[in-house]
Amino acid sequence: MSLAFCCVADQEGQPVGALDVCFPSRDEGAITMLKKKVINAIAASLMLASAGGASAAVISIDFEGVGSQAAILNFYNGGSDSQGNSGTNYGIQFGTNALALKESDPVANFALPPSSETAMFFLTGSAILNYAPGFDTGFSFYYSTVGYSGSVQVYDDLNGMGNLLGNIELAALGNGPSPANPFSNWAIGSLAFAGTAKSINFGGTVNQVGYDNITFGSTDPYKVPEPASLALMGLAMAGLIGVRRRRS
Repeated sequence: MSLAFCCVADQEGQPVGALDVCFPSRDEGAITMLKKKVINAIAASLMLASAGGASAAVISIDFEGVGSQAAILNFYNGGSDSQGNSGTNYGIQFGTNALALKESDPVANFALPPSSETAMFFLTGSAILNYAPGFDTGFSFYYSTVGYSGSVQVYDDLNGMGNLLGNIELAALGNGPSPANPFSNWAIGSLAFAGTAKSINFGGTVNQVGYDNITFGSTDPYKVPEPASLALMGLAMAGLIGVRRRRS
């Protein structure tokens, strides 16, 4: 049997919970002061976040939640994949050739993906990713391929059109450490570029390369820095909890 990423012939919030912090009825002045500090910290964090502009945004997608062998489509675009599953709306849309595959799927021929069990691959053409708002700085991802090379191009227009901003050639990695799953070596591909990109073309020999953990705005895949607003808010809340524990 020929070696393939997928052993098939063809393609057939909960919102963040509020943190209730209870204080004893005494010392209202100290509580008021703490509230002011929290408000000031949040305001400062929002100023830091807005100062960074659009180029500071970092988005990473790992395909978890997409159905196995499903076309990814609008899973990250406020819609769903071809099986009706929906994910976070990042405004990211995939072309019809981009498919997801779970490691646990009997037809899967890969293992040890960088996050949980789902990766992206394609059986025809190439896998196009569109992000209409655009992103800059660079992008990164993990990939796995055994005996064939791959390639990734980034463009300044949708659907792999417009000006080519950059290109990455991906070397074959050979058999991975999992004996039953030769596609178990994963390497990092990354590219810094000038300009604003709106689409990525993930290519290579069909059914011979898998992709995972695609990250915009960073050349280090899936290393997404915590937003300043969340970090400062977390510190403020931690301070409130600490006071409650000391005073209760």
